[in-house]
Amino acid sequence: MITGPPRGMRDFYPEDARLKNWLFGLWREVSESFGFEEYDGPVVEAEELYIRKSGEEIVGQLYNFEDKGGRRLALRPEMTPTLARMIIAKGASLPRPIKWFSIPQCFRYERMSRGRKREHYQWNLDIVGVEDVTAEAEVIAAAAEFLRRIGLGKDDFRVFLSNRRLLAALLKCRGLADDKFAGVCLVIDKKTKETDEALRAMMGEIGLSPEMVERIFEVLQIRTLEEAERVLLDAGAPIEALQETRRVFDCLSFYGVEDFCQFDISIVRGLLYYTGPVFEFYDFERKFRAICGGGRYDNLLESYGGERITAVGLGFGDVVITEILADKGLLPSFERKLDFVVIPFSENERKVATELSQSLRAKGKRVSTLLEAKKLRKALADADRAGAEKVAIVAPDELAVGRVVVRDMLTGEENAVPIGEVC
Repeated sequence: MITGPPRGMRDFYPEDARLKNWLFGLWREVSESFGFEEYDGPVVEAEELYIRKSGEEIVGQLYNFEDKGGRRLALRPEMTPTLARMIIAKGASLPRPIKWFSIPQCFRYERMSRGRKREHYQWNLDIVGVEDVTAEAEVIAAAAEFLRRIGLGKDDFRVFLSNRRLLAALLKCRGLADDKFAGVCLVIDKKTKETDEALRAMMGEIGLSPEMVERIFEVLQIRTLEEAERVLLDAGAPIEALQETRRVFDCLSFYGVEDFCQFDISIVRGLLYYTGPVFEFYDFERKFRAICGGGRYDNLLESYGGERITAVGLGFGDVVITEILADKGLLPSFERKLDFVVIPFSENERKVATELSQSLRAKGKRVSTLLEAKKLRKALADADRAGAEKVAIVAPDELAVGRVVVRDMLTGEENAVPIGEVC
């Protein structure tokens, strides 16, 4: 008998679902407070949608299969390709800028570790059609606002921000060929999971000389935008990407979140479609995996056959943030709550009890009706465990004069109330 879910997947018992709904509710509140609209797409997509543009790592982690019609499909590992497909389908009919959010369930067959499972829910924020880095600042500020609403402050998390175009310019100053840049980014993205020796070996495997590898590591030691500027100026290289990165920090100061943010040239993100500023949130002590991350992907829609539209996105998973809250003792506990439990004294009163329950539901109350005969003491104990605020007892003597007994479960006070006045 199989009693557990597939490896890396999760069951959500009612108490787990209450926590999940709290988290999703806050994601929705923050999204809507920043003017984002919710969208969704299918959990199964054409395999090609991910093979073409997501990068080798995700392709190797796909839950993919052939359906009965011979079509190659995959469970979605991320939401951005679906977003691109949907925007291309509507074309110019969508008003710009597009500010959408979603909370998809995503699947990746990957090695599990702390904060990493093979399925997770992910809060996605995307802004499409804005050239300026005000878009990056907006999604970063929204994520920071969510973290503040759940009780985390500047001593709890940091936003590490970089720019792929800036990294490319710095590496070009050190002699890296353009056609090696994507491969180098994929290796750098593994820095939190692999040793420096392992990273050097991976760079050698993509055809880089030991000398080039050391130059790359020298670039990764750059700690400030001022250092990056000196390297570019000394090499006579353009500094547009540097100026763009500075403007992100300037815009973040407008939201009052600059204290959370710092420059880190080694932030690259693992997906191939990022083209400009990129960022990742971490807990202050870096005990956990990245809380969330994202960046600019200006060429993705064009690569799928659509028009070129600038875009910025953020992905925020549910697993790591839940673990961080638990670690800090901030994980809320939600008990089941009911406004009423309606108890028919016997089957003779069931019709009236059911009608009363329906009347209360029409008034917006959360109501459970006793569905099988129990002794009153047992029924009251069950109602208490269910979190009922009140119990309505439909008994023959009171019913004969058009009343029911309403018991307040907190105080124990009981009153005979006309049926039409129960609320």
